[in-house]
Amino acid sequence: MITAKVILVCGKICSGKSTYAQKLRKTEKAVILSVDEITLALFEPFLGERHEEITAKAQKYFFEKSLEIIETGISVILDWGFWTAESRRFAAEYYKARSVEYEFHYIDVSGKMWKNNIDKRNSDILCGKTIAYYIDDGLEKKCQAVFEPPDKKETDVWIEIG
Repeated sequence: MITAKVILVCGKICSGKSTYAQKLRKTEKAVILSVDEITLALFEPFLGERHEEITAKAQKYFFEKSLEIIETGISVILDWGFWTAESRRFAAEYYKARSVEYEFHYIDVSGKMWKNNIDKRNSDILCGKTIAYYIDDGLEKKCQAVFEPPDKKETDVWIEIG
C-alpha cells in the first residue's frame, strides 16, 4: 500500500526547485502547491512591502490544504524554498503533530549554476517567455543573506546540481 506524503522542496530562489517539483509530480503522482505560482496568478509581480505578508498567508493556506489533499491519498509537493531553519522546523512539527509522513528534498546548486539560472530566468522574463519573479541584485543579496542551507540530518533527499 502506497501512503500519501508531503515533500518539502528546499533551496535558494532559482535553484531549480520548480523544475525538480514538476519531474517529481509525475513520479510521485503528486499535487504541487507553489507560493510563487499562486501569488503570480493573483497579484502583480511587484508586491513590494506586501510580498512577505501575502506569501505567509499563501503558505498558511497551503499547509491546511495539503492536509485535505493527503486525506484523499494523494501526495503533495510544497514548492517554496524553506529558506530558514525555523521554516523547516515549523513544517516538520506541523506534519509530525498530525501524523503525516513528510520528506525534505534539498536542491544544492553550485554558485556558477545558480548565476546561470538567474540570468536565464531574467532573460526569459524580459523576452516574455515566462512569468516569474525577476531577480535583481537586491533580491539576490537578500537570498544570500537569509538562506540557511539545511543540515544533512534534516534532509531526506540531497540533490546536487552543477
